[in-house]
Amino acid sequence: MPADALTFLNPDTMPAPNGYSQMVLIPAGARLVQLSGQVGIRPDGSIAGPDFAAQAEQAFENVRAGLAAAGSRFEHVIRLGMFVTDFPSQISTLREVRDRYVKMEAPPASTTLQVSRFFRDGLLFELDVLAVVPG
Repeated sequence: MPADALTFLNPDTMPAPNGYSQMVLIPAGARLVQLSGQVGIRPDGSIAGPDFAAQAEQAFENVRAGLAAAGSRFEHVIRLGMFVTDFPSQISTLREVRDRYVKMEAPPASTTLQVSRFFRDGLLFELDVLAVVPG
């Protein structure tokens, strides 16, 4: 399925989004892939670093690897769920990292939430992704 088969919508009857789409229409018959939440842990099990940017980058790289294994890519992502531990101090870095991965001309629908902690001490970010699988 070409990425242009997806329809990214931002109706003027809804608030103007900043770096995401309000809605994504998926064509009938599309296959979906839901990735488990990905954190800033490298394949060897170590945390990518103590800083938010390194962990966010690793989480996005983990998602890239998962999408590739399913036959998809970031241009086919239709929804991002992003979880941070300190929204005010992390959001600008998160947007910078996110913008390097997603197609900003047609960004996925998105939700960002602040949480108190993750399953392992030292983790600062988690990324949840839903994508279509082309073909």
